[in-house]
Amino acid sequence: MRTLDPPTVDRDVPAALALVLDDLLGRRLEEARALEGIFAADIAGRVAAFTARGGRRRRSQLLWWAMRACGGGGDETETALLTAAAVELVQTCALVHDDVMDGSSMRRGEPAVHDAVDRQYGTSGRPRPLVTLGGSAAILAGDLALTWADDTFAEALLTSPHSLTLGRQWRAMRTEMIAGQYLDLHGQATNAHSPGRAIRTAILKTARYSAVHPLVIGALLAGAGPGTVRGLSRAGLCAGIAFQLHDDLQGAFGDPGTTGKPAGDDIRAGKATYLMAVGREMCARRGDSDGMRLLETVVGCPTATDEQVRQVLDLLVAHGARAHVTARVERLCERAVRVLRGAAPVQQPAEHVARLLLDAGGVRLPGRSAVGGPGDAGRTHPGRTAVLTGRAR
Repeated sequence: MRTLDPPTVDRDVPAALALVLDDLLGRRLEEARALEGIFAADIAGRVAAFTARGGRRRRSQLLWWAMRACGGGGDETETALLTAAAVELVQTCALVHDDVMDGSSMRRGEPAVHDAVDRQYGTSGRPRPLVTLGGSAAILAGDLALTWADDTFAEALLTSPHSLTLGRQWRAMRTEMIAGQYLDLHGQATNAHSPGRAIRTAILKTARYSAVHPLVIGALLAGAGPGTVRGLSRAGLCAGIAFQLHDDLQGAFGDPGTTGKPAGDDIRAGKATYLMAVGREMCARRGDSDGMRLLETVVGCPTATDEQVRQVLDLLVAHGARAHVTARVERLCERAVRVLRGAAPVQQPAEHVARLLLDAGGVRLPGRSAVGGPGDAGRTHPGRTAVLTGRAR
């Protein structure tokens, strides 16, 4: 792996990670090709391409900047970048499997792995144990990504004096992610719609995996003490919940050009989101039986029309569900930054963490626009930029 010094990584963490992933994925692909050509082309190649294409690399950046905020960056540099690469591979596993379970055809603006395989072989709709060849292949692709992640993490630990605590954190991250995913599926199947259940799912499926664990792993790599680790964990939990609630808003109101997924997917899939749970609760409080009937008819209906989806979105706006969730996201992000600033020993890198935590919740940063649904254009949101300048409520 190319040796990178901390200042170079600081200037562009995603670019530094891209170099590490290019080397890592190249070696894994060579191994796959030596083993079996079809497997390498159809499965390993897609895992490598999906991971290399990536998203915002937010988890990796949180990991890096948490390490830097805790005084790390010398001998920990290579270990941190390898660990970040392992986290990206876990993310590949999660997303590939998630698309199969949700039946989503698009991811990051391109065909999902299972859909791409079915398009290649013309197997869409053919009965198989996991519906199609693509579905079965995608499960194997996710498994391979997780295998590569574990191998990469094990390689990273070889040079870390904190391998025991890091290993515990890694095991917790993987198990919690799977538990949260199952809770999500269970909620859809059993019509468990309460806001409390939605938050519990968000904590397990997203909050801890997307923010808490990257921050804590970064801190542990730098040898941070228990107090700092607890503070970063609390900050990450607030931001991680905000991230999932913002993702719920995106799934309902977001622009497909931004989200990379078709509009209305979450509604048609019957996702047991906090947004939808609040919408149901507000219908019940208002005694809106027509609204409740609309939600029961459309949410979870794969054949719902665009007009029916629009009616659900209008209902969520009219009853204040979207505004309620948006306000909660902002409060959580502000709390996350306050806790972070009290926990991080080195404040300059901590500001990078703060920006990432705010961005995770879709909170507007100076010079950038927030992502919102229909009707948000031109609105101002007091307090969103104030967090960074120390004027948070």
